[in-house]
Amino acid sequence: MEGKIIAAIAAKKVLSFTYRGLSRIVEPHVYGIQDGVAQLLGYQIRGGSSTGTVPDWRRFQLREMQSLQMLEEGFPGRRSNPSGKHSHWDRQIAVVD
Repeated sequence: MEGKIIAAIAAKKVLSFTYRGLSRIVEPHVYGIQDGVAQLLGYQIRGGSSTGTVPDWRRFQLREMQSLQMLEEGFPGRRSNPSGKHSHWDRQIAVVD
């Protein structure tokens, strides 16, 4: 799974996966470790959400992601963060440019 996420970030390809029982379509932006947990920060563009509206920024814990697929659909790169704040990471493994 980690390899697929890193490849999608490098190629700027959208990911599809199931998270907490809901289908998600996400532009992957940062893969890293926060508080000892492997996570993906992505901009969810389609799919379901139990905590808010779509599209929006979301963090996903890798251990809860299922059926991960890299799609042919691409995205242009980094999106601006409306709050101007950056997420805290213990370690960033891959970041979209």
